[in-house]
Amino acid sequence: MKEYLQHPIFEKLSKLADESQTEIYVIGGFVRDLFLNRPSKDIDILVIGNGIKFAEAAGKLLHTKVSVFKNFGTAQLKHGDLEIEFVGARKESYRSESRKPIVENGSLEDDQKRRDFSINAMALGLNISNFGTLLDPFDGVKDLDNKLIRTPLNPTETFSDDPLRMLRAIRFATQLNFTIHDDAIDAIKKNCERIKIVSPERITDELNKIILATKPSTGFIYLFDTGLLHLIFPQMSDLYGVDIVEGKGHKDNFYHTLQVLDNLAENTNDLWLRWAAILHDIAKPATKRFEPGHGWTFHGHEDRGARMVPKIFAQLKLPLNEKMKLVQKLVQLHLRPIVLAQDVVTDSAVRRLLFEAGEEIDSLMLLCNADVTTKNEYKVKKYRRNFDLVKQKLKDVEESDQLRNWQPPISGEDIMHAFNLSAGKNVGIIKNQIREAILEGEIKNSREEAYAFMIEKGKILGLIPVEPS
Repeated sequence: MKEYLQHPIFEKLSKLADESQTEIYVIGGFVRDLFLNRPSKDIDILVIGNGIKFAEAAGKLLHTKVSVFKNFGTAQLKHGDLEIEFVGARKESYRSESRKPIVENGSLEDDQKRRDFSINAMALGLNISNFGTLLDPFDGVKDLDNKLIRTPLNPTETFSDDPLRMLRAIRFATQLNFTIHDDAIDAIKKNCERIKIVSPERITDELNKIILATKPSTGFIYLFDTGLLHLIFPQMSDLYGVDIVEGKGHKDNFYHTLQVLDNLAENTNDLWLRWAAILHDIAKPATKRFEPGHGWTFHGHEDRGARMVPKIFAQLKLPLNEKMKLVQKLVQLHLRPIVLAQDVVTDSAVRRLLFEAGEEIDSLMLLCNADVTTKNEYKVKKYRRNFDLVKQKLKDVEESDQLRNWQPPISGEDIMHAFNLSAGKNVGIIKNQIREAILEGEIKNSREEAYAFMIEKGKILGLIPVEPS
C-alpha cells in the first residue's frame, strides 16, 4: 500500500515517529478517499500516546504553527494545501443524556472500534517498520467494494452513543451513492428519538451536506423512512401523502419536492437555491383545500411559504441574513414564470417579473425549470418551449428597459423640488404612477421621459411646477 502514501509529508512524519519512538497511523476519511480515488486535503494522524506532543514536534520540523485543542485532545497544523490533525488513540464510553464521551487513552484497536463506520476505521501504518501496511479489522475495503455503510460494532450501540452518527450514515450514503446496511437502518429507526440531544447546528451541518450531494433525494428518503425527518424538519415530512376526495387526488408534494431538488441539483451547486427548491411548496399542507366540482387547490401557498421561511431558518439555525431573504424571495415568486409560460407573454408582465426578481431572475428561472416534474412528455416539451420564450422575452426587455435591480429615474426629492412640496401623500402617488407607467411600457425607463410624465401627473393633481431658475 506504499503507493498510496507518495506525498513527502508521510515520509517526514514517519522519520519523526521513529526518532521519537512513537507509533503513528493515518486513519479515517483520508484512507477511505484514497481507495475511492477522491482527492483529499484533510489528513488524520492517529498517535498511540500523546497526540498534542507529537503535533508540536511535527510543527517544529515543518516550521509551521500548531493549533492545540486541549479539551478535545487534538492539534492541527497546515502544511501547504494540507490540513493535518493529530489525535491520541482513544477509547470512549457514553452517558445516555449526552453525545460527549468520557475519553481514556487507548490502543489502535480501541480507536478503530470507536469509529463510526467500517469505511472510516481503516488505517495505514506510518512507522518505517509498517509503512503503508493496511489495518482493516472491520472489512472497510470490502464495504467500499460493495458500496455499503456499516458500523464496526453493534449499530444500536453506535447510534445510541452518538446519535449524530445516524445523520452521518445517511450523509455518506448520499454523497457516495452507497446503501446503508439493513441492521444500521433498523438501529436508526430504533434510536431516532436520540437525535434530540444533538445540537441544531450539528444537525443542519449534516443536512446541508446532504443537500449539496449530487442526488440529494437519496438522503431525504432515508431521513423520512427512518423517522429522523419528522423530528428534525417536520414541515418537510408534512408534505408527504395524497388525499383523495370524490375520486380526485393531488400529487404527493414530498416526492414532488425531491424531484424538483434533484432537477435543480443537475444545474447548480448553490446551497441556497437548493434550499429554495426544498421550501418552494412548504406551505401546501397549510393551504390545501378541496373545491367540489373542481378539485384540490393550494391558493396562496407561495405567500404563506415565504412567511414560513424565517421561522424555518431560525428553527434549523440557518443564517437569518441575505441568504434567508434570497430563499424567501424565490419561494414568493416561484409561480410567476410558470404562469407566464402558460399564458401569452406580454412585455408588461415580463417587466414586472424583472422588477420584482431583480438580480435573482436567473436563479428564479432555474428553480421554475426544475419545478416541471410532470411525466407527460407533451406537457414537458410545451413548458420547456414556453420557458424559452419567457427567457428570450426577459433578455429583450432587460436590454431595452434595464429593470434588473431597478432604481426609479425620478426620486421623491426630485418630485418635492419640482413642485415645491414637503414629504407627503402626493409624492408617493406620483412615484407610484411613474413606476406603473414604466412597467406598463407607457414611458421608457429614462429620466427625461419620467420627468415629463411627473410634470403631467402633478398638474392633474393640482400641483404647480416650479419654474426653472
